[in-house]
Amino acid sequence: MSTFILAFCFFLLMVLAMGVGYIFQKKSISGSCGGLGALGVEKACDCPEPCDRKKARMEREAAREEKLKEWKNNQII
Repeated sequence: MSTFILAFCFFLLMVLAMGVGYIFQKKSISGSCGGLGALGVEKACDCPEPCDRKKARMEREAAREEKLKEWKNNQII
């Protein structure tokens, strides 16, 4: 049981130290490779033409925006 408590305290101390370091350095957390930005990719899907699923999602979002705009215009205040 003492090994468990000692290991728990060690990990708690490490998490606390990382938190304090993050607060004082005010740096954003990043991976070791730098992510997609290091490769010159600005977005997750770097295709010139969106796929069918993305087109459908964009159409749904546009339709939702239109409905919200219509609802706001007809809203009684």
